[in-house]
Amino acid sequence: MLGVVVVAANLLAGAWGAVCWYRRIPSVWFWYILRVAQASVIVQVLIGLGLLASGGHKPNGIHYVYGIAPLVVALVSEGMRVGAAQSEIEGVDDLDSLSHRDQVLLARRVVQREMQIMTIGTLLILTLVLRALQTG
Repeated sequence: MLGVVVVAANLLAGAWGAVCWYRRIPSVWFWYILRVAQASVIVQVLIGLGLLASGGHKPNGIHYVYGIAPLVVALVSEGMRVGAAQSEIEGVDDLDSLSHRDQVLLARRVVQREMQIMTIGTLLILTLVLRALQTG
């Protein structure tokens, strides 16, 4: 059942992120959906580790890789998101010296780049979760 929630949440986050990316519009809702998707991945991994520790059903060995990989992708995506924001701001010597319009445009570029990275990460997580369900 939780596998369906993980798939649905990541599908929704990936689809909504892709639409916003294509249209070049920032979305507050994307971040809420993304956090739900990430939380579902964490819960799924914790349940899987709990089942493994309790000696429950032993799926195919590759299932473990596909089961843990989404968490790794989520963490790496978050790290890349921070790096993307820093690289956008890197070329600016003094943020306060920018006009209000330039500050808004810079913030918009940062958010759009972050959304692109997290959308790609979410779609990769979706693929890994679907594969994990197939091997489990």
